[in-house]
Amino acid sequence: MVTKDQVLAFLRDQLEREKGISPDRVTLEADLTNDLEADSLDLVEMVMKLEDEFKVTIPDDVAGQMKTVGDVVRFLTTAPAATT
Repeated sequence: MVTKDQVLAFLRDQLEREKGISPDRVTLEADLTNDLEADSLDLVEMVMKLEDEFKVTIPDDVAGQMKTVGDVVRFLTTAPAATT
């Protein structure tokens, strides 16, 4: 099972590396587009990286509803692991 801390650490690392976002800005309340400056391409890439890292599938309709870091954390901490 994926934990909140694992998801936050991954997002903080990715956003700092890819966009230069300070890790302390990546909070559960942070809006992905407004606060963290992610555009639609960034969001698609983020979903793909999350799927790879945590071995889950994020349906397009669910991904489209993820507006905050908290939304991402909630999904990943409750999603069943993908079977390979």
